[in-house]
Amino acid sequence: MYDIKSLKAEEFISDEEIRATLAYADEHKSDMALIDEILNKARQCKGLTHREASVLLACEDEGKIREMYDLAEDIKKQFYGNRIVMFAPLYLSNYCVNGCVYCPYHLKNKCIPRKKLTQEEIKREVIALQDMGHKRLAIEAGEDPVNNPIEYILESINTIYSIKHKNGAIRRVNVNIAATTVENYKKLADAGIGTYILFQETYHKESYEKLHPTGPKHDYCYHTEAMDRAMEGGIDDVGLGVLFGLELYRYECAGLLMHAEHLEAVHGVGPHTISVPRIKKAQDIDPSAFDNSISDEIFAKICALIRISVPYTGMIISTRESKEVREKVLRLGVSQISGASRTSVGGYAEAEPEDESSAQFDVSDNRTLDEVVNWLMRLGYIPSFCTACYREGRTGDRFMDLCKSKQIQNCCHPNALMTLKEYLMDYASLDTRVIGTDLILREILNIPNEKVRKLVIQHLKDIRNGQRDFRF
Repeated sequence: MYDIKSLKAEEFISDEEIRATLAYADEHKSDMALIDEILNKARQCKGLTHREASVLLACEDEGKIREMYDLAEDIKKQFYGNRIVMFAPLYLSNYCVNGCVYCPYHLKNKCIPRKKLTQEEIKREVIALQDMGHKRLAIEAGEDPVNNPIEYILESINTIYSIKHKNGAIRRVNVNIAATTVENYKKLADAGIGTYILFQETYHKESYEKLHPTGPKHDYCYHTEAMDRAMEGGIDDVGLGVLFGLELYRYECAGLLMHAEHLEAVHGVGPHTISVPRIKKAQDIDPSAFDNSISDEIFAKICALIRISVPYTGMIISTRESKEVREKVLRLGVSQISGASRTSVGGYAEAEPEDESSAQFDVSDNRTLDEVVNWLMRLGYIPSFCTACYREGRTGDRFMDLCKSKQIQNCCHPNALMTLKEYLMDYASLDTRVIGTDLILREILNIPNEKVRKLVIQHLKDIRNGQRDFRF
């Protein structure tokens, strides 16, 4: 029985319902009248059900796929404008007790050097990130109750927030750690985290258990129900994601959208973000060993589909993907990207010899943050270092109400311009500063509210004179 409001994973992510959905999609993938009906519904920006989305994903008509892409671009502009939020991952520890067969951190891997940052080492990493210009981090750690207990995570968050270096400050820490208890989620909420992110990896239960043969992560239900516990623990914003390549992508997309529907139905708030990682090469990991890899074309289609199905969600793409792939999917719905990422423990403060790498996966986009910012602006995007919503209490249902009504841009657009100005003044190369200054001047003219426009102009002058952290 498919029960969207059940708190039991195997009921709100029903294998029977997914298989029925995929069969329905196969039956109707060439039904142009139905596809037009679904696309017309999507144009209302209210989202699509997992079954409607699955029909579009199965559709092979090139004209309808182009229509889907154009719609995804339009919906993204309506909700998120031309802003792209910037962040960086910070790996605290690669000690892990799990046996995940796709991750080099798995317990049986004796080749990878195990590392855990001390609080002093974390300070050096954070200063290095601040010196690039980052304001938002996503911390990562393997699951190990001895080496990486919740107390270590909380201490690390406190350390990160405490570091003020020159004009730098990490204003928001998002957290990507293993599924845990309601009590621990309460502690994370009290520590002032932003979004709690946990990738499902795969929604196919049988595959999930094979891919996670040992360790606490083997428990499919405990892992899948983590977001419900997180929200019960007071975390307003959660982020979903699957690791594409582990299972058939159409199954994963249906499960992912069912999970989003479940959160919306039970908690009144869907996922704050959805990530779309693909499995990549890493130490001890060969992606060709997994036979469900997807092409760049299918990947783009998935991104567009998520955008029109869950129009309010932030979509994240990391440096797993190349510059070319990232450029393509920015248009189709992605609203957050990482820049100058290091996926090894301690990778920012000191470069590691290749044979001593503790990286979780190989990075495909190795550009500096300044190069990424420059590139985004040349494409017409506003790189945003904003974290104002978290600090102004616009989280959970408060954020969603503003986002779904498309009013969030009244806050986010001015904040993006002001944080970009901070970056240009404090960290940018001369070329980037010139391009960014021109972009900001053009964007100011597009602010419709005269009062807001004048206030932004004044704040930009104050930033130029040395003040920081103005926000709407």
